[in-house]
Amino acid sequence: MAKTNEESVRIQTSVLNGVEKKVLNWLAERQPAWMTSDILTVIGTIGAIVIAVGFILAGTRDIHYLWLSSLGFVINWYGDSLDGTLARVRNRQRPVYGYYLDHTVDAINEVIMFLGAGLSGLVHIEIALMILVVYLLLTINVSVNAHLKREFCLTYAKMGPTEFRIIMIVINTVLIYVAPIREFSLPLNVSGRYIVLTALDAAAIFIFFVLVLIYIITVIKDAREYSRLDPMP
Repeated sequence: MAKTNEESVRIQTSVLNGVEKKVLNWLAERQPAWMTSDILTVIGTIGAIVIAVGFILAGTRDIHYLWLSSLGFVINWYGDSLDGTLARVRNRQRPVYGYYLDHTVDAINEVIMFLGAGLSGLVHIEIALMILVVYLLLTINVSVNAHLKREFCLTYAKMGPTEFRIIMIVINTVLIYVAPIREFSLPLNVSGRYIVLTALDAAAIFIFFVLVLIYIITVIKDAREYSRLDPMP
C-alpha cells in the first residue's frame, strides 16, 4: 500500500532512515508471492492489538507481559513500514487507495495502542489520551501538508515512528528489569484530586510536552510558509 499520493514528496530525515530503508527493501524483495500490501497492513494492526494486550496484561497480571508489548511494536513496524515498500518494489502502487487506507488504519492503530496503555493501569488513561490527541493532531498536519504543499513529512526533530517504537521498547525493558523505576510513585494533589504518578506516567508526561512543543513549532512554521505562498491581495 502506497504511503502518499503520487505528487507528494516524501521527507524522511529520521536518525535511522538510511538503515531502515535498506532493511525494508531487503525484506520486500524476499516476501513470498502471496504476501500483499493489504496483508501487511493487517499485520500492522495485529501488532497494535498485541501492544495493547501486552500493556493490559502487564498492568493487571505480570510486568513481564511488557515483552509481549515490545513484540507488538516489532510486528507493528513490520506491517506498517513494509506495506508501502512492498508496493513500490513490485511497482503496484495505488496512490489514492493506499493513501486513504494507510492513514485510516494508522489512526485506528494509534487509538488501540494508547487505549491499551491507558487501560493497563501502568499509566493514567487521561495522560495516554492526551498524548493520543496530540499525536493525531500531528498526523492531521502531515495529511494537510501532503495536499497543500505536496510534502509528506514523516519525521519531527529527527524522530519518526520507528524511533518512537524503539524508545517504547527500551522503556518496557527498563520497567521489567529496574525495580526502583518500576515501583516509583509520586503522590500529588491536583485541584483537590489525589493521584499517584508512576514512572511511566512521568515518561508519558514528558513525551506529551515534547509532542506539544513540536506541534506548536510545526504549525507556526507551516503557517508562515503558507502566508508567504498565499499573500494577502
